[in-house]
Amino acid sequence: MKVAAVGTALALTAACGGGGATQEGSGNGDGQFVIGVSNTLAGNGWREQMVCSIKAEALASGQVSEVVVISENAGPTEQVQHLQNLISQGVDAIVVNPSDPEQLNGIIEQADAQGIAVVSVDSAVSTDAAHVVTNDQVEWGRLGMEWLAEEVGGQGELLYVRGIEGVQADVDRHKGVMAALEEYPDITLRTVWSGWDYTKAGEQAVQQFSAGDFAGVWTTGADYTVVNAIQSAGKEAVPVTGQDTNAFLGQLIEGAPGAVVTNPAVIGAVGTDIALKVLNGEDVTRETTLTPELWSMEEDTQRMTEAYDPQRPPTSSAAVDIDYPLQMTKEQLYACTGPGE
Repeated sequence: MKVAAVGTALALTAACGGGGATQEGSGNGDGQFVIGVSNTLAGNGWREQMVCSIKAEALASGQVSEVVVISENAGPTEQVQHLQNLISQGVDAIVVNPSDPEQLNGIIEQADAQGIAVVSVDSAVSTDAAHVVTNDQVEWGRLGMEWLAEEVGGQGELLYVRGIEGVQADVDRHKGVMAALEEYPDITLRTVWSGWDYTKAGEQAVQQFSAGDFAGVWTTGADYTVVNAIQSAGKEAVPVTGQDTNAFLGQLIEGAPGAVVTNPAVIGAVGTDIALKVLNGEDVTRETTLTPELWSMEEDTQRMTEAYDPQRPPTSSAAVDIDYPLQMTKEQLYACTGPGE
């Protein structure tokens, strides 16, 4: 079964887990193109699934001989080096999840000048030399906060679990949150920064709930550990919003109050498809934007139960079927095998 046809979305969600730079080639397949991948948040289930989707789509296309992945916890300076490395290896296209919207522009323009197709996924870069595939992050923030505000009756203090300060996805989501709260002046926020780290978010939630009470929690991902933390602090369950983290869906299905805003990691496969279209000379719009959806057990029980897979890792993205025509199958995605592997 090919991955297509339920409207979902994407976003930046990754932990700052440890690990040095890793580089892997997927081997020599029969296709004609080599695709490079730059990922600056290693050791996180969402980012790992993003990379797996790039491999799977490359394999399913039959057009790719090798996928070269550079993955480490790094910032813009190191990511520029990623791209320089991939350019020197002669890749035909680069799929990059950018750590900064501006600081990669120069090296991306160098790649473009050499005929290398560059696709930025999950977060945008500002140079016209790259194609961009993003989720509507402002809408992502608005959807979750609007649902939560209504759920708590429009008043009370909420624990506001943000991502990484200054990262564009967090900035945009905050805009959406603030837009939603314009209609709810009696809601206040207690802000903590999780770094999109599940462990850190859980520890912060334990501390906050041990010290006081909250009407609900808005999280920018790192959701299921917050649900666990409320229980660990000995407090009654309150509504929590998060993304389509597999473990979080399982908690909601089992009765925890909350809602999901979709954020599929298969955005990497979308970027791969666009890169291949560019390499084949097709006319592709520079920007592709996916629209997130809100799922709740009250309204979307069937969709949530179908998306949840108890056999998958807790941090994997459960929103696999998206409203974009991809060639890969779920089996190829979960196998995480690229051309020639």
